[in-house]
Amino acid sequence: MKRVERIAYYEELLDRIITANGELEQALTGFRQALPALKELDKYYGSPQWRRDLAADEAGKLPRDLKRGVLSEDGAYDALTDSRRLLADMRELAKEEE
Repeated sequence: MKRVERIAYYEELLDRIITANGELEQALTGFRQALPALKELDKYYGSPQWRRDLAADEAGKLPRDLKRGVLSEDGAYDALTDSRRLLADMRELAKEEE
């Protein structure tokens, strides 16, 4: 690789890293801000109150237009599982870079 090509190549790599760093920083900020919500949802999901709310939904006692994804077993479970997986991925990535 010639000098100009090499410099252009590594400049492109630098640009990619700078962009990725900025995107990751934004994502981590959002994720960090969502952690209290994650803990609160985790506490609610599967709790006696959640079971009562689910039973009320199944009995038709909730408004039809009420958004109720939190009462679907898959919705909350998947969101909590994804969050835990992402945390584990971040820990693993940090270990790889040590």
